[in-house]
Amino acid sequence: MPTLSHLLAFAAVAAVVVAVPGPSLLFTIGRALTVGRGPALFTVLGNGIGLLAQVALVAGGLGALLAASATAYTLVKLAGAAYLVWLGVDAVRHRRRLGAALGSGRRGATGGWPSLRTGVLVGVTNAKTVVFLSSLLPQFVDPSGPAAAQMLALGTLFAAMAVVGDSVWALAAGRARDWFAGRPRRLESGGGAGGVMMVGLGVTVALTGRPD
Repeated sequence: MPTLSHLLAFAAVAAVVVAVPGPSLLFTIGRALTVGRGPALFTVLGNGIGLLAQVALVAGGLGALLAASATAYTLVKLAGAAYLVWLGVDAVRHRRRLGAALGSGRRGATGGWPSLRTGVLVGVTNAKTVVFLSSLLPQFVDPSGPAAAQMLALGTLFAAMAVVGDSVWALAAGRARDWFAGRPRRLESGGGAGGVMMVGLGVTVALTGRPD
């Protein structure tokens, strides 16, 4: 385990990073507007699992590979961007189904497992997070202890904080969706806006270069 001082210092930095809106937060809001609060929370959980997988990869050295190889980084980045765009286009195309599902009592038509799986895929394919963790975690490792184990502990803390923070936003966006649900056209507009947000996020991810 990291020392208490390293742990507290990392928690302070992680709190700031989690509070700054990023791709996972924008994706969560988009999901809450398109499919509702419950599926969005499962997506948040899946994203956290994907983040934990990234932490394990960083501890195993993949982060250094992505940071050093422009080709590997670009392939992972484009795969994640394409998936985001596909999700957004699908949400826009089927936005009119939201009102029909609401009227028939099927607001939870998007189940927990598909939403969890979606969150995992988005989390795992976020190449920028891998590079970010690769540069952040080693700075809080005690040189006298095993580095990989400490990075796993710090990364787990970061993932837990991210899940809590994104869950709060998912609940808030879910309440906004409830307002949209007052009228079918409002709900269609909310679903379409969430889809456009995800498409824009995917395009932004695709066009953004590697972090320094």
